[in-house]
Amino acid sequence: MTGVILAGALCGAGVLLLLLALQPPRTRGSGAISALARLDHDLARIQGERVGSGRPAGRTPGNRTAQLERLGRGLRRALDDTGIRLPRSVMSDLNLIDRSLELHLALTVLGGLLGAALPLIVASLLAGAIGAIPATAPIWAAALGLLIGALLPTARAIARADVRRRDFRHAVGSFLDLVALNLAGGRGVPEALTSASRISDGWAMVRLRDTLDIARLHGETPWSALGRLGEETGVAQLRDLSAALELVADDGAKVRESLTARAASLRRRELADAESRAQARSQSMLVAQLLLAVGFLVFLIYPAITRVLST
Repeated sequence: MTGVILAGALCGAGVLLLLLALQPPRTRGSGAISALARLDHDLARIQGERVGSGRPAGRTPGNRTAQLERLGRGLRRALDDTGIRLPRSVMSDLNLIDRSLELHLALTVLGGLLGAALPLIVASLLAGAIGAIPATAPIWAAALGLLIGALLPTARAIARADVRRRDFRHAVGSFLDLVALNLAGGRGVPEALTSASRISDGWAMVRLRDTLDIARLHGETPWSALGRLGEETGVAQLRDLSAALELVADDGAKVRESLTARAASLRRRELADAESRAQARSQSMLVAQLLLAVGFLVFLIYPAITRVLST
């Protein structure tokens, strides 16, 4: 009965929070000045998060995603009001996998509610099947489930971002080689960057191309846009490229030599990372083989051991 009561209370609290988050936002302060200030703040924040994103033009979120983002918008507003900010590394991971902060907050809350409700439901079923169970066990299980369910979306986002960041570094190495080839053909630095970004339709090249196009429309230098993209996605190679281009943009030969050296260094690093991952997988396969061998030996000597022990 305790588990049923706790499960009902948790579900009711979740429904209440959902209804509060879906309510239209109320304008704080008096008059239209505070409303305009809040709108300006939201517009600046959205522009800062969306510039250079990898979402293709014309792509709109689905119905379920839009509802989750609406829920997360209320949670984001509550975090902004309390002054709570997520770490920069988490924001760069979300930017890299093209997930908005509103959607991530909604997934975190829903994951925590599901993680907390599942142990309570299981405890209520066990209580109905085998009788009374300790009252503290469902509470601790629900707290643990709440923590795991709330952290699971962030853990999955970090894992996906690590894979995409590694792919992005590989694409940046190829991009540097293409820029160096364009510079050797007599093009300027902006034209070489734009031409190199149009050589492929991979998501990383599309991200670079969109960033350069937006920078040209805004009257911004390409290296500044690439540096901002490196800050947003956590790709250090783009920040280094931006600093190098900003220093030597007026000398084509030095730019070409610098880009060629950086591309070679990046390839060596990617090769070392690939070798380390291969060695780690080889070690895991060796451990699995040893476990299989130990199991087979136990299977062979088990009849002899039982015969010796039975005599």
